[in-house]
Amino acid sequence: MVVKDFASKVVFLDTAPLIYFIEGNSTYQSILKKLFDFNDKGAFTFVTSSVTLLEVLVKPLREGQTAIAKQYRDILTNAPSIEVLDVTSAIAEHAARLRAKYNVRTPDAIQLATCIEVGADYFLTNDYRLKTVSETVVVTVMELQ
Repeated sequence: MVVKDFASKVVFLDTAPLIYFIEGNSTYQSILKKLFDFNDKGAFTFVTSSVTLLEVLVKPLREGQTAIAKQYRDILTNAPSIEVLDVTSAIAEHAARLRAKYNVRTPDAIQLATCIEVGADYFLTNDYRLKTVSETVVVTVMELQ
């Protein structure tokens, strides 16, 4: 899949791709830079859940890296083309059904349920195990060109 396939779409942003981008994961940095630049230009919209904010803040806070924690917080709360959604009771119930059906971890189930509930076109992750979920189109970072 090429980045341009996301044009005019809504893409759910899972935690790992954001971490890779912010922390400069060398394996994926060039494709993620292209993806986030495309998003910054308003070519498509990222949505994510408040679970992403929770997950990205844990390590920097644990290690006292307040600058990185602030960078994550700023991106997720201030970027005009990234919308952070709260977990609703409908999302929680949908997540429970996904956990029961696919035996995915609770955070993954919440992320997937949020994606599905808001009608996002793609779920961008780097967890290939989530590709078993058939209710949405799961795309891994390694599949992007």
